Amino acid sequence: MNNIVIGMLGTRLDHGGLGNRRWRRWRPSISMLYQDDFQVDEFILIHHPADEELARLTLSDMQDISPKIKVRSHLVYHKDPWDFEQVYAELHDFATSQIFDAENNNYYIHITTGTHVAQICLYLLTEANYIPGKLIQTSPDKDNPKKGRYQIIDLDLSCYDQIASRFAHESRKGISYLKQGIDTRNKAFNCLIQQVEQVSIRSSEPILLTGPTGAGKSRLAKRIYELKKQRQQMTGRLVEVNCATLRGDNAMSTLFGHVKGAYTGALNERAGLLREADSGLLFLDEIGELGQDEQAMLLRAIEEKIFMPLGSDKETQSNFQLIAGTNRNLFEQVQKGKFREDLLARINLWTYEMPSLKNRIEDLEPNIEYELENYTRKANYKVSFNKDARERYLKFAYSEQALWRANFRDLNSSIIRMATLSKGGRINEEIVKGEIERLSHDWKNYQEENNKKDSQKRLYDLLGEQAVEELDLFERIQLAEVINICQQSNSMADAGRKLFNVSRKAKANSNDSHRIRQYLQKYGLDFQGLKK
Repeated sequence: MNNIVIGMLGTRLDHGGLGNRRWRRWRPSISMLYQDDFQVDEFILIHHPADEELARLTLSDMQDISPKIKVRSHLVYHKDPWDFEQVYAELHDFATSQIFDAENNNYYIHITTGTHVAQICLYLLTEANYIPGKLIQTSPDKDNPKKGRYQIIDLDLSCYDQIASRFAHESRKGISYLKQGIDTRNKAFNCLIQQVEQVSIRSSEPILLTGPTGAGKSRLAKRIYELKKQRQQMTGRLVEVNCATLRGDNAMSTLFGHVKGAYTGALNERAGLLREADSGLLFLDEIGELGQDEQAMLLRAIEEKIFMPLGSDKETQSNFQLIAGTNRNLFEQVQKGKFREDLLARINLWTYEMPSLKNRIEDLEPNIEYELENYTRKANYKVSFNKDARERYLKFAYSEQALWRANFRDLNSSIIRMATLSKGGRINEEIVKGEIERLSHDWKNYQEENNKKDSQKRLYDLLGEQAVEELDLFERIQLAEVINICQQSNSMADAGRKLFNVSRKAKANSNDSHRIRQYLQKYGLDFQGLKK
């Protein structure tokens, strides 16, 4: 491996005089070649045309000290060496014009010489990996004046135990913050949040949060924003909207703004949510509900950070980060022509599916504690379960009867109700009994409604839309229930016993299977087909 050093010419420090006395002085660039344990194979000296004479002398001296060294110079043309923008632009052009071979060469960036501005720029270019190397710094040594000393600084911070442990600590704090301090136990969820923390800090690309209603998409989006704000990565606002509430001109106006007179009723100019989210975060919940026109404009706004307000002939800009939420399968929506494939491809870079409460049921107890603590902070008095009440509530909460259909929203509402009804801050068995009855009643109604919808869907799947539309409502309800029972039964005889449970008793020889077969044949169905 060859050692290649890149450094700025030091117009003062490298100028040791033009006579022989220069050989007795410490010159930072030259001192690199005097090190016994550090061999320089190539030196790239960056300098301004005004310093050409000193640069030639310095490179000539390098070859006198080490005849085999390869030396070359690179000119920079900034007018003001203290103008950060000019200096950075010149050094950036240098870095991008070089062909670095990091597999066969070690690169060292000498940051002792040059103005402080140049040193900072070289550091930034190295830290950003435009120059794939390590920093090297030299300093004088009174015991060996012309040789001096050197120190290598590796910007790979994982090499430093103390810094690495500090970063790990900061990462753990970030993960805990995203989880709102809840000690979650679900392995898959913890892995998800761990990656979200990394992505949130390192990327400003769109994030897509999927999962059922109440799984915590909105809450996580807010936490991501607050974490980025803490790390000084965002200066703008968090702007959020549920896209299901946007329709027609209102959708365009709400998102992209409008000019005065853009449509009937547009009496004043409106900025729009995208502009309000400039330098901040835009959270579009239920993004699958957006119309095609809004999707097209949003895609351009994400990619180019520009869009056209409604009724305007001038583009406007907004540099926002997007987090989108949805409980729909957007890939299915694309197949149905309801969601743009190009927009999905753009927002699908980082996609995280938030699991339902039932799918991370081991996190139930930590979330109960969180909800109780949250209520305590708001009410200014402590609320807790007594032992028997807690055991009864948990037994129900973990059971199959507990649907948690609205996920953490159901849990939040449940704890608030019980805490509000508690006397002296203690939730007792009577309160838990009433809460269980309430939840069971709500979920039963929901389940029955879902079963009705499922039965009707099965009907359409089996007969087709046209055949179903030709049936009376009475026939649809009756046939749907017969199909439901047949699919739940082991045989036609079993289904017949359930369906004809009264009339069959009046017959000496009841052939329930025959009655089922005849009924199904009327609609072109058969029992085995239903079972499949």
